[in-house]
Amino acid sequence: MTDDTPGFADAASIVAPPPAVVEDHTPSLSLVVCLGIGAAAALIGLLPWLLTGMRLPLQNLWATVAPPEAMPIALLPLSQYSTTLIPGLLITGAGIAGLVARGIRHRLPRRGILGIALGVVLVYAIAGVQAWLVVAGGLERSDAARFYLNALVAVAIVSIALALAVLLLISRAPVPGATIGLSAAALAAGISLNSLLGQLETGPGSISWVLLGLAQWVPAVLVGTAIGWCGVRTAGRIVAVLVSVLALWIGAAAITAVSAATGTRILLQYPLEMLDYGFAVFRMAVGMPELVVPPLIAAVVVGVVVWLARRFLRKG
Repeated sequence: MTDDTPGFADAASIVAPPPAVVEDHTPSLSLVVCLGIGAAAALIGLLPWLLTGMRLPLQNLWATVAPPEAMPIALLPLSQYSTTLIPGLLITGAGIAGLVARGIRHRLPRRGILGIALGVVLVYAIAGVQAWLVVAGGLERSDAARFYLNALVAVAIVSIALALAVLLLISRAPVPGATIGLSAAALAAGISLNSLLGQLETGPGSISWVLLGLAQWVPAVLVGTAIGWCGVRTAGRIVAVLVSVLALWIGAAAITAVSAATGTRILLQYPLEMLDYGFAVFRMAVGMPELVVPPLIAAVVVGVVVWLARRFLRKG
């Protein structure tokens, strides 16, 4: 009787011992390490601001006249001119933490995600409280200044909440939810990168000028990479891809509108007029083909390339 004889393989499989199960003995990380991962990611997110020297931006309601170099040190740029930079910094750090958590999820302890999130929140809370104390101590004593400070604190709190949502989506959600979280982090990364490159001396033809031009495409490339990783195999993934593309379109217009409205000094004392101006800029930015179409095309092209590359690698 040979191995090809019918029934031989079945009998041999019964007699032979089952294949050995290889157990994964990789040790889990401690909660202290998870806390450190979250804190490190948060600091990386704040890096574009930390590298500036952390001088508080000029405040329109400052109690005394002070040049830019005499402004105090603040761990977070609480200013009406930084209403998009604040969420950009905070969400970028949280997105990095979420990516790391998803990549090492097999080594995380039971409450590892909670430890990473706690590390992020701890760094952001320290930075926010320190900046609040600095701004509160330097503003003039008036109702307008109190309203101004409360508005800045609200921006910081909402930004931290959005950052935590992005962290949880990227680290724990299924692929469609993680794709939406990655797309939100991509928009934030574009804001942070522009802030970082804005510190360089710019001029036509300089390397910094070229880098600033290339940085405008970073959100589209990152969103395209996320949708390419997601794919369109299920209805949930199709919805996630559509939401990500819409986020790139509407999110970019919203960032432009908020920057324009809050960066106008004369509108500081007229909140309703500031809101109307912001909506007007948003409607204009969201409907300009020369601004909207190129990033969307770039995101779709990158998404298709990444998706095809993944299929090719999977088959290989």
